[in-house]
Amino acid sequence: MFFSRGTLTLHLLLSVMALLFLLPSKLRLNNVLVSPQIIKNLISVRQFTIDNNCSGCSVKVLPSRKEIVMCNSSGPLYPLRLPPALSFAAQGSSPLWHRRLGHPGHEALSKLASSVSLPIQDCSNLCHASQLERHVRLPFHLSTSHASSKFDLIHCDLWTSPVIIISGYKYYLVILDDCTHYLWTFPLHLKSDTFSTLTQFIAHVSTQFGARVKAIQCDNGREFVNSSTRHFFLTQGIHLRMSCPYTSPQNGKAERVIRSINNVVRSLLFQASMPPSYWVEALSTATILLNILPTKTLEFSTPHLVLFGKPPTYDHLRVFGCKCYPNMSATAPHKLAPCLSCVSS
Repeated sequence: MFFSRGTLTLHLLLSVMALLFLLPSKLRLNNVLVSPQIIKNLISVRQFTIDNNCSGCSVKVLPSRKEIVMCNSSGPLYPLRLPPALSFAAQGSSPLWHRRLGHPGHEALSKLASSVSLPIQDCSNLCHASQLERHVRLPFHLSTSHASSKFDLIHCDLWTSPVIIISGYKYYLVILDDCTHYLWTFPLHLKSDTFSTLTQFIAHVSTQFGARVKAIQCDNGREFVNSSTRHFFLTQGIHLRMSCPYTSPQNGKAERVIRSINNVVRSLLFQASMPPSYWVEALSTATILLNILPTKTLEFSTPHLVLFGKPPTYDHLRVFGCKCYPNMSATAPHKLAPCLSCVSS
């Protein structure tokens, strides 16, 4: 029989020369043939024992070195007959079978053990590879905190669009007031525009609502955390609350409102059969609609009512994308051009 160096596995080390009877002090390899095209080194155990005047070889378990079977033969091959207790189904322990089967979960192991009578128990909790494979984060507890006054805390996040429109907008900044759940959205050309937009919004709050922003919750994006923003927040007495890296649930309110906004934006675009390049127009409409719709967070009141103290009006609303025909005769390129142009409103 032949063995390939480096491939004596199946968790049994076939000890080529272990327990050889009358093992000589020096080993000999006679008539060695070299084949450069073969990437493995092969050795004939039978020829090896003949050349070294040995009578046989044994098979041992690699970790314990326990002898399993003794091989001896006068012929060209060694017959390998395992004892009945070492049949394929009974070989190995629970961790061994757990590794052989690719580290399956508890339920799959239990079903397999009951159907084929393998000595398998659940070892996934003790297996390092299983921990690396399926390790998950612990869930975040639901937050019950709520700002008691307007603009005591605002949540900010930046969304990147996969579609750049003609005007060049690629991002939008969302700002959500924690107390009223009123939201503002600002399309941006560059991420660096975030700082100037935030400063303008804070000035708007101070002038129009007579209030001061006390704290800002955001992620660790460089558009929020840089020397300019830190200096501005310190001089304004604004507390900057940042989420931990790779922990977006800590900025969950802004993340969820972005998801709600994008859901409405997609619905409006699909309804109007408009391409995604019109997402800025749909964003403006979605922001207005979410502010005048009842929300469960406010016990089905509207953010507009909580912020302004009066209910919103709905009689001015129109279907997004409805057609209108503006008169283009004054700007027509020539006298045979159409006087009307069909556009979406």
